[in-house]
Amino acid sequence: MTSISTRLQQVLTQIENAASTSCKKSGEINLLAVSKTKPVEQVMAVYALGQRKFGENYLQEAVEKITHLQHDGNYDDIEWHFIGPIQSNKTRPIAEHFDWVQSIDRLKVAQRLNDQRPADMPKLNVCIQINISAEDSKSGANVQQARRLAEQVANLPNLVLRGIMAIPEKTADIDKLKSQFSQLESLYLSLQHQYNQIDTLSMGMTNDMELAIAQGSNMVRVGTAIFGARD
Repeated sequence: MTSISTRLQQVLTQIENAASTSCKKSGEINLLAVSKTKPVEQVMAVYALGQRKFGENYLQEAVEKITHLQHDGNYDDIEWHFIGPIQSNKTRPIAEHFDWVQSIDRLKVAQRLNDQRPADMPKLNVCIQINISAEDSKSGANVQQARRLAEQVANLPNLVLRGIMAIPEKTADIDKLKSQFSQLESLYLSLQHQYNQIDTLSMGMTNDMELAIAQGSNMVRVGTAIFGARD
């Protein structure tokens, strides 16, 4: 069985090679280790290998992991990203436990996160989720909605708009994927021109991260390639 250490190193090598091919430095690409459905012991194992950014989709499971590691006291520098769909009645624990939220798709959720962010915590970093493939089964704003939402989020005092996130269509059509990644990069660059604090284009996962990096991504979200098949 391939170890977590070996798998993580393979992912880092993939990122380095993809960055080099795109005339970037590997340090410019942030790796988000997606630990959903995985036990806290595996988070600790990947942390011990130097990984500090972790993404979670399922709120209750995530809060249990975060609380466990906070009580341990040796994991204070983990950066927790919530990357799953957000129900408006579940925003408080997200606001209270996470450093980043990448899946904002409507103003109501952004306002609730802003209002519920504890005063003793830093501002909450957020990304707007884009449904670039216009699939009914996916959360996310379209490009025009995202521009309006960015303007609204940028004015909320307890949030920092850092960029956009997307889950492109699951397809073997490389040209279609390139087109979707290219549209996302164009939106990102346009928003970055408007808002100085924007610095994150979160796109690309286990199966398409190299293509995403080639198309401008600077954050890839990788779970299976690090932790193995999900339970």
